Amino acid sequence: MSYPPPPRTPSGPRRRSLFASAAGAALLTGCTDGARKAEESASGSQSVTRRARARAARDSAGMVGRYDAVIAAHPQVAARLGPLRAEVVRHAEAFGGTGAQGGSASPSASASPSASGAVSTTPASEKDALAELAAAERALSDRRVAALPDVPGELARLLASVAAAGAAHAYLLTEGAR
Repeated sequence: MSYPPPPRTPSGPRRRSLFASAAGAALLTGCTDGARKAEESASGSQSVTRRARARAARDSAGMVGRYDAVIAAHPQVAARLGPLRAEVVRHAEAFGGTGAQGGSASPSASASPSASGAVSTTPASEKDALAELAAAERALSDRRVAALPDVPGELARLLASVAAAGAAHAYLLTEGAR
């Protein structure tokens, strides 16, 4: 059985083809301009990346200080907090920091830097100290997620990964306090 020929064979390009080629030309022009603008702003992007990495490293080092303060004030949680603290040290190192905040904490240390850089006292209660540490992890994770649109690809992926780890730490700290 043979199929009948199409009812009408179009002569020349169809309207859809013309619209598609016009849209494609506009898109190519836009991409070229965008690439040029990206090249021109590459140096600005590098400074944004440097600043974002430095801040992330400082924030992680500050979180290490918080862990140290809680461990110093409540040594009985050292085994539980040790792996989480080690992760935070690795986060600081991933951002180019050292992971240490002026050395190791002494057993008498009971103050920790807050998100604003001010020093706050570690709560006397273990449960309150863990809740405060969880809140700090959660707040830092939220700040990192909020910064994602402002940083370029690879750093955004690293920031998102570390933010997810921080959220997991907050969860583990909260669940363990129950």
